[in-house]
Amino acid sequence: MRVLYDTMYGEFYRVLIKKGFTADRADLSARLFADASRDGVYTHGLNRFVKFILSMEKGCVDIHAEPVLKEAPGILERYDGKGGPGNLNAHFCMKRAIELAKKQTIGCVSLSGTNHWMRPGNYGLMATEENCIGILWTNTIPNMPPWGGKDAKLGNNPVVFAIPNGDTPVLVDVAMSMFSYGKLESYARSGRELPVDGGFDSDQKPSKDAKEILKTRQCMPIGYWKGSGLSLALDLIASALAGGRTSRQVGELSAESQLSQVFLAISLDTLQDKDAILAEIEKTLKDIKETVPMSEERPVYYPGENMMKTRQENLDQGIPVDEEIWNQVLGM
Repeated sequence: MRVLYDTMYGEFYRVLIKKGFTADRADLSARLFADASRDGVYTHGLNRFVKFILSMEKGCVDIHAEPVLKEAPGILERYDGKGGPGNLNAHFCMKRAIELAKKQTIGCVSLSGTNHWMRPGNYGLMATEENCIGILWTNTIPNMPPWGGKDAKLGNNPVVFAIPNGDTPVLVDVAMSMFSYGKLESYARSGRELPVDGGFDSDQKPSKDAKEILKTRQCMPIGYWKGSGLSLALDLIASALAGGRTSRQVGELSAESQLSQVFLAISLDTLQDKDAILAEIEKTLKDIKETVPMSEERPVYYPGENMMKTRQENLDQGIPVDEEIWNQVLGM
């Protein structure tokens, strides 16, 4: 089943207005959710919208709260998200980081006390649209064991790297687990097997069964011990810069909230050799595209390239939706 972008955005907007959002905040939030599905990140678009509404109804999200500046030591600005909507808080902080980068080349904004930011790639793309490099990450509730362990002590702590490249920027948007929990839930609903091992089953064996991994909560970190170490580092840096909670402290709460996040923007416009930088980015990506593919059926894409193809297809043909979840939204 496919749904037109404007229809999806309109339904999100309708629900958010009914739930008490002001018109401008409903517009931005609805657009961020719809943009995620438009670009093929269905797990953090439509599929996440229902969870977002449930978290509001449980009192985890203050729909009227906005980030408040706590302090500005040096080039860093630290904000308290006040439990506001995660996507609106993240949009605010990325926008502020870009503003700072335009003045001083590098803008760094940290955020504590916020909620799930939905699709982080949205904020990386904000940076590339302003000819900035974007680097941003968050911690999460503990949902991944450290390498060699059984208990979920680490977050899968997604990180984004976004690099300008005309109409098709480079966008790396990855969790520290092989699959995000949203992706695992999507595979579990459809009954499909994961393409590679994504975690461990109840017998401690590597598994491609999403349902089993959701049951054990033993996701496999990317790069095994390397992803485990990266997860811990991202968590500690985010909490330190934000003056907020670590994943361990988030796990002490009744729900995934009070997260710590970091937003970095680096303006290429302030650099004298910006044209040479952009030219080299283009040459490097062209060189990657000239790689001989292992299979003729699967061409080589650089991160972000396939997203733009998906975006155009979904705008032309409509966005694929899980019919059950879409009907839940229609019924709200």
